[in-house]
Amino acid sequence: MTRVQDVYPDDRVTLREVGLRDGLQLVKTFPSTAAKQRWLREEYGAGVRHFEVGSFLPASTFPQFADVRDIVRTVAALPGAHGIALALNERGVNEALASGVAEIASVVSATEEHSQANANRSREQAIANVKRLCDLRDASPHKPIVNAAVSMALGCSIAGPVDPREVIRIAEKCLEAGVDFVAVADTVGYAGPKQVGELTKAIVKMSGAKPVCVHLHDTRGMGIANASAALDAGARILDGSLGGLGGCPFAPGATGNVVFEDLAFLCESKGFDTGIDIEKLVAVRSILRTEMPNEPLYGGLARAGLPDRKSGVAA
Repeated sequence: MTRVQDVYPDDRVTLREVGLRDGLQLVKTFPSTAAKQRWLREEYGAGVRHFEVGSFLPASTFPQFADVRDIVRTVAALPGAHGIALALNERGVNEALASGVAEIASVVSATEEHSQANANRSREQAIANVKRLCDLRDASPHKPIVNAAVSMALGCSIAGPVDPREVIRIAEKCLEAGVDFVAVADTVGYAGPKQVGELTKAIVKMSGAKPVCVHLHDTRGMGIANASAALDAGARILDGSLGGLGGCPFAPGATGNVVFEDLAFLCESKGFDTGIDIEKLVAVRSILRTEMPNEPLYGGLARAGLPDRKSGVAA
């Protein structure tokens, strides 16, 4: 078993909490470092083990991630917990490597228009950036896992529909560059289950023994349906954020991620053991309500609760 398979075993579903990074990209107010640490520890207590903890971006532009090193250390201190951080350029990669974070994420846009808007670089430059990241990883002492997400993979709010063959080409290039796995990102919730299922199946086939992550947004209410389609197509890593927080600041129309609590319930209802206590997970939302009282939170589980399985009453 490789290190990647140890962190992301192919015989179970892994749910990654991305609220501490993607979830905080668009918020007007954000939690204190101490509150983030409580958020993380309480989710850990509910059984969550994979956390996207922040971005190595300039603190002057993204002050919500100024404490990313503290959050990396917090995750590292929890037995069995796995931290992931985003780095978009060489400076950020070097800072991420110095932090000791267990996994570094990068992004390549499926469309040239979004690539320029999001990172001010072409897609080919972004792929070269991923290759440089992998080279730096290989030269580092602790050699973190590296993943590359193909953003706007199912449709772009700037350029419109995206050819699946182009997404597969970019994913192949990222794997050739040395990433441990790729993620398919529906950055603006563009697609429905048919598209998600077909593209996921193709990426799973192309990836071979490497895992595949699917990152979904709930812009048009398709998040949970799309997650179900991704599971059916063979994806075994799914991203979500507590309360459905999130969105890309450089993607017009972007709204929150698929709701993490609802995602856990979906997986359990499909027979996948997530290891997560959903009631404890829902209770963590109290931290967000206190720290960010003006940010809307979403989710069916928080509204309706778990079904009463003893009653046998179907809704």
